[in-house]
Amino acid sequence: MKYYAIIVAGGSGARMQSAVPKQFLLLNGLPVLMYTIQAFRQSSVMPDIVLVLPASYHNYWQQLCTDHGFNIPHLLVAGGETRFHSVKNGLDQIPDNNSLIAVHDAVRPLTSQHIIETSYHHAEKHGNAVTAVKSRDSVRQLINHTSVSLLRDQVYLVQTPQTFKASLLRKAYEQPYNAKFTDDASVVEQYGIEIHLTEGDHQNIKITFPEDIAIAELLLNLKPLA
Repeated sequence: MKYYAIIVAGGSGARMQSAVPKQFLLLNGLPVLMYTIQAFRQSSVMPDIVLVLPASYHNYWQQLCTDHGFNIPHLLVAGGETRFHSVKNGLDQIPDNNSLIAVHDAVRPLTSQHIIETSYHHAEKHGNAVTAVKSRDSVRQLINHTSVSLLRDQVYLVQTPQTFKASLLRKAYEQPYNAKFTDDASVVEQYGIEIHLTEGDHQNIKITFPEDIAIAELLLNLKPLA
């Protein structure tokens, strides 16, 4: 079985109030994206890395790799109009159907090796594995301008990696784009496949707002990833 990881790095940095896209912001002196790629490469699975990045930032990324002596092998692919199209561009570069493909947010740099390895192993058995955590907060849903309480124990917050057998993921991405496709699980579910959840971690944060950098640095300094 061959293993791949598609790292999707399409963020603009607008919510970070930064001129530099958030995947390039420094985390303890190293760009966020480099931590993310390292997490996969240092796992026991050691997947081939496909990095999907807006074409306008390819030269910038390559310069960052030179500046930081970053030499983990990866294939650089141009991003698309939406996350859906970016993942599809990455898929097009993976010819092997007898493989497992994890799709991961470039701005989740703290993903542990355990989460990554569990995702691949579960997908190998069940066809797919979507990382998620139970909500810690009470949750309400707004329906027709009225808020309705939901059972917290039945609510999961979806993370990445989301890992699939290549043949399944490829078929699901042959569907026309739909605005409700917010992640890979939603694409595969629309194709008619039951989604299997694997346990994530609340420390597997997504760098979205300025305070997330400070939180990520604190977590990095507290303990090594494992």
